[in-house]
Amino acid sequence: MSNYIPTIGIEVHVELKTKTKIFSNSINGYGQGANMLTNVVDLGYPGTLPTINREVVRQAIRAAKVLHCDIQKEMHFDRKNYFYPDNPKNYQITQFNTPIGCNGYVLIEVDGCEKKIEIEEMHIEEDTCKSAHRGNVTLLDFNRAGVPLIEIVTKPCISSSVEARLYIEKLRELLLYSDISDCKMEEGSMRCDANVSIRKRETDPFGTKAEIKNIGSISNVSLSIEKEIERQSKLYDNNEEFLPQTRRFDSKLNDTVLMRVKETGNDYRYFPEPDIPFIHLSDEDILEASKDIPMLPDERRKIYVERGISKLNTQKVINHREMSDFLNTYIDSDLDFVIASNLLLGDIASYLNKTNKALKDTALSHDKFSDLVLKLSTKKLVSKNVKDLINDIMETTDTIDQLIEKHHIENITDDSVILEIIDEVIKENPDSVVDYHNGHDRCIKFLMGQVMKKSKGKADPKTCLLYTSPSPRDVEES
Repeated sequence: MSNYIPTIGIEVHVELKTKTKIFSNSINGYGQGANMLTNVVDLGYPGTLPTINREVVRQAIRAAKVLHCDIQKEMHFDRKNYFYPDNPKNYQITQFNTPIGCNGYVLIEVDGCEKKIEIEEMHIEEDTCKSAHRGNVTLLDFNRAGVPLIEIVTKPCISSSVEARLYIEKLRELLLYSDISDCKMEEGSMRCDANVSIRKRETDPFGTKAEIKNIGSISNVSLSIEKEIERQSKLYDNNEEFLPQTRRFDSKLNDTVLMRVKETGNDYRYFPEPDIPFIHLSDEDILEASKDIPMLPDERRKIYVERGISKLNTQKVINHREMSDFLNTYIDSDLDFVIASNLLLGDIASYLNKTNKALKDTALSHDKFSDLVLKLSTKKLVSKNVKDLINDIMETTDTIDQLIEKHHIENITDDSVILEIIDEVIKENPDSVVDYHNGHDRCIKFLMGQVMKKSKGKADPKTCLLYTSPSPRDVEES
C-alpha cells in the first residue's frame, strides 16, 4: 500500500459514429484493407481543402449534453503543429481555444458513495493514420486518418486506480447508450491516456507527472495506474527525482515502459485553421441535436430497481444494450419485470450465445415475449418448459399457446395440490427427512425428485423447492 496520495487525470479519445470522416467524404469504417478508405484530403495532398462534416458537430453536441458540459456556441478549429510519421500534413486539425464543451462531469459510485468526476473540456479533432511496425520498417495505414474524434479531458480529480476504472466504464456506458460511439477499445475507437503523479500530503504541490499513452483496455487502465504509482513511490522513497515523461503500458511485462522524457514543454504553435469557417451554434441547433438522445443508463437503473429487478441483474441488463432496449418497450405496461429480466438473462441469453444471434434476428416478438412472461407468472409454464421450448420460441412464429398445445404441456398451477404431493413424499420417506435435518442437504434433491415423479413432471420445481424443505414437525409426525 502506497504512503503517497495519487493525483490522476484521464484523457479519452473516442471515435464518433458517422458515415464519413470529419473533413472528407471517405467512409468512416474499420477492418478494411490498408489505405482502402482514403482520398487526397486524408493523405494530406497539397492544395486540398477540408470541409466540416455537420454530423460530427451534431454528435459532439450530443456528447456534451450527455456529459453535462457547457456548450461553446461560437467556436473555431485550430492547427496543432507537430512533426510525426503518422501526421503527413505536419499538423492536426483540432480545437484549442474554443472546445465545444467544458465544465462537465460524470457521476460514479465508489464504495456506496457518489463521486463527481469533473471534465475540464471536450473538443473535436481528427484522428491520425495508424503506424504498423515490421522489423526496421514502419508502414502507415491512412484508413484512420481523418476519422472524427472527441477528446474528453478530466480535471486532476481522480484519486485511485479504482476510480479511474469506474470512470472509464461509466463514460463508455454513456457514450454507447447515447449512440455517439461504439467504444470498442480492441478496435481503437476508444483510447485512454492517464496522467499520474503522487505527493505526501494534500497541502503539498502536485508531484512530477508521467503520462501513460494509449492504454488498450479498461482493466489495463487500472493496472497501469497502479504500476505507475508503485514506480513513483519507490523513486521518492529513495529520494530520487525524475523528469516529466511519457510512458506506455506493456501488457506482456504488466508494467509501464519509458517512451520519452519531456525535458521542455510542447510548443504546438496553435493558430486558427484558415481553411474552415468559424462555427456559430444556435439554441435550435443544440436542441435539434440532443432531442433524440435515448434513455440513459442511470434512468434505466432507477426504473428496473423500482420494478423489482435486483441490482446485480439490473447491471447485467444494462451491460446488454439490445436487451435493455427490448425490456424498455414494456415500461408503460404491467409486465412482471423480474420474470422478464430472468428470462432475458437466462434461457434467452443462453440461446443467443449458442447461436451467435441478436434478439432482432430471432422470431421472438414483443407479443410472444409478454405472453411467455404471463404464462410463467400464472404457472401455466415452468422454467423447465421454457428450457425445452426455447428453440421453438426463438425460431418459429408459433404463439405460446400453440407451443403448449403442440408439446402437450399441462402443469399443476394449484399450490394446494403440490402441497398434498409433498406431504405424501415426506411421509413415505422419513429416513430422508431425518438425514436432511442431520445436515445431509443432498437429501432434498432426492425428495424433490420424488415430488416431480409423483406429479409426472407437472409441478413447478421452484414452487416445490419452497415447500419441500421439511420442518422438525414433519420428522416427529412421520
